[in-house]
Amino acid sequence: MTGPLKVGMLAPYSGVYPYYNHHLMAGILLGIYKGKPKHNEIQFIPVYTKMGDPASTLEAVNRLIFFEQADVISGFISYKSLPEIIPAIERHNRLGLFFDMGEHIPWFNYLSPRVFFASQQIWQTQYALGYWAAKEYGQGGMMVMTVYEAGYNLDSTFLNGVIDAGRGPLAVHVIPHDRANPQRLELGGFFEEIKKNQPPFVHAIFAGAIGNEFLQAWKASGFHKKIPLIVVENMAYDDVLEDVANLDLELISAATWNRGDETPRNVEFVKKFERAGGQMANIFGLLGYEAGLALREVMPLLQKRDFTKVAEILHTESVVGPRGERNFYPASGFSLPVIDIINIKTSTNKTFKTIISQGTGLKFDAEQFRDIHEGSISGWLNPYLCV
Repeated sequence: MTGPLKVGMLAPYSGVYPYYNHHLMAGILLGIYKGKPKHNEIQFIPVYTKMGDPASTLEAVNRLIFFEQADVISGFISYKSLPEIIPAIERHNRLGLFFDMGEHIPWFNYLSPRVFFASQQIWQTQYALGYWAAKEYGQGGMMVMTVYEAGYNLDSTFLNGVIDAGRGPLAVHVIPHDRANPQRLELGGFFEEIKKNQPPFVHAIFAGAIGNEFLQAWKASGFHKKIPLIVVENMAYDDVLEDVANLDLELISAATWNRGDETPRNVEFVKKFERAGGQMANIFGLLGYEAGLALREVMPLLQKRDFTKVAEILHTESVVGPRGERNFYPASGFSLPVIDIINIKTSTNKTFKTIISQGTGLKFDAEQFRDIHEGSISGWLNPYLCV
């Protein structure tokens, strides 16, 4: 076949990162091409999938296959959509390469030989944070989140880390949902709880602007620096902390990637992304870049539309990128990420991140994660951060 390789990009709405799809696409191109991208070789076709529910996702996949004639189906999804879209990908001889933040444990009832995944794996950092916090601070911690975050596996994986460290259980405070004002963050009850029974640490799980609102309230509460505050990975992204840097915060978090990492491969990625886009390198650019590195190795086969051979290679291929070894097919074992436990201090001019420990990761099909998957049945269908 001739003509550009057509890559369909599923794009659910995200008020948290409205330009994430642009960053994914930019990262893919920067990963595929060592020099300046050849824009006539790849055509991206973004398709809006509303909130990323399975029905909207399937509708978009069908449009990409039947109307747009896309060769590769990609973009941002929830694992909840996979049973709906895999049959269409397989039946019509396409390739699937999907991105996610890792809000759900990736427990697959069926692994398609044609579908691959590039994940931030927040479930790994959550488990590592829970294990480290329990060992460091002991028993009796507390988690706080809204109903939205409670609908994923983020709290369950943190709790399982605590339990595996021999320090369970945890107190949990889920902030009441105000239907009339869903963005309202009512923290009065939470602060009353920790006044009555001060925990050895608090773990906060929030997405987007509401996370920064919590940090502002935490700083004003009088508990800042008195109770260690441990935050979910996405609350500690550099571009997120920019908006609250003036609060002079002290936090603990975990990460599989640090923009300031000075290893040659990370420096190369950050320079390429920031030079090309004129903005700070972020997690979506990174995910796209890692996927692009893998696609670089099979581009001649992709251009021939030999998707069977491409899939065979991607089943076992791994790439070494900005955050170490990465692979994209779960049955090959998903390379365990290097997890850094980090101490964070913000100031008006700079955010300082210091690695204080190495976290412990687990294979995605570890028995602990099966228990979380089977015990945390969620009705949440949209990908994380798609609010």
